[in-house]
Amino acid sequence: SKDFNNDEYSLCTVQSIPYLGPIYGGLREGVSIYIQGSIPEDITRFFLNLLCGESESSDIALHFNPRFDGWDKVVFNSCEEGSWGSEDKTRDMPFSKGEAFEMVIVIKVNGNDFYTFQHRLPLERVRAMQIAGDVCIQTINVIGVRLPEHEALGSMLWALGFGLWALGFGPVPYSNMIPGGMYPKRTLIIRGMLPYGAERLCINFMVSRSRDIAFHMNPRVREGVVVRNSMIGGNWGQEDRELSMNPFSEGQYFDMSIRCGSERFKVFVNGQHLFDFFHRLQSFNEIDMLEIEGDVQISYIHF
Repeated sequence: SKDFNNDEYSLCTVQSIPYLGPIYGGLREGVSIYIQGSIPEDITRFFLNLLCGESESSDIALHFNPRFDGWDKVVFNSCEEGSWGSEDKTRDMPFSKGEAFEMVIVIKVNGNDFYTFQHRLPLERVRAMQIAGDVCIQTINVIGVRLPEHEALGSMLWALGFGLWALGFGPVPYSNMIPGGMYPKRTLIIRGMLPYGAERLCINFMVSRSRDIAFHMNPRVREGVVVRNSMIGGNWGQEDRELSMNPFSEGQYFDMSIRCGSERFKVFVNGQHLFDFFHRLQSFNEIDMLEIEGDVQISYIHF
């Protein structure tokens, strides 16, 4: 369904591979492409191309090609006017047969820096994405594109067609139901900015029926800590505070993905794994509401 009055767009089908679709608004510095998928046990290879047009014959700005051939490797290349460039290769294989993966381009896999591929063609020429081979894709999310209006954003999500929800919304506080609730392997993406003078941000995953807060994430900018907690039956639990880094600071944008597992939430910020939060609510699949408040400007949410 698509409801332009509420700036909410949804498509609940998963397209098959091979896939070829446009990247509306193109690429520029600050745009990221988030992909969720899984690798079959019998994989040979798959590839992802960033194309400079919307046909298979277009120039390829980035060719990303994991190969499982006994000498497992990932090949990087580009192709201009039908001629391939020199291959870059790494034998550090970040994918595993039979396992799910999360990838952020440019190029991060499962939250760890993997490989940097220097631009050979102008970034601004990229207009489409192609995926083919032995891979299953659940989600593609393009974050940070500049489009003239929300209808264009809705068109982009329909064109991608991998079960996305996007909302255009105003200032916080923000509260909305999570379509379908939380379940293992579901990932939410929140993109926003902490303006200068910001002191705190609060993100709550809640059970609407009881108002229990299953997962409370509270970056406190001035203190330099990210507090995690839960409130069940009206009582706050024990705070988690320890972190190896704090990516939240004044005047900075952030891209955050929160992945629900059977035992914990895994939180990534700007492509880096930040922390895990183990479920304290026995029936975590009752979580069906997201609330955001504090000193923050939210530009994008993907359910």
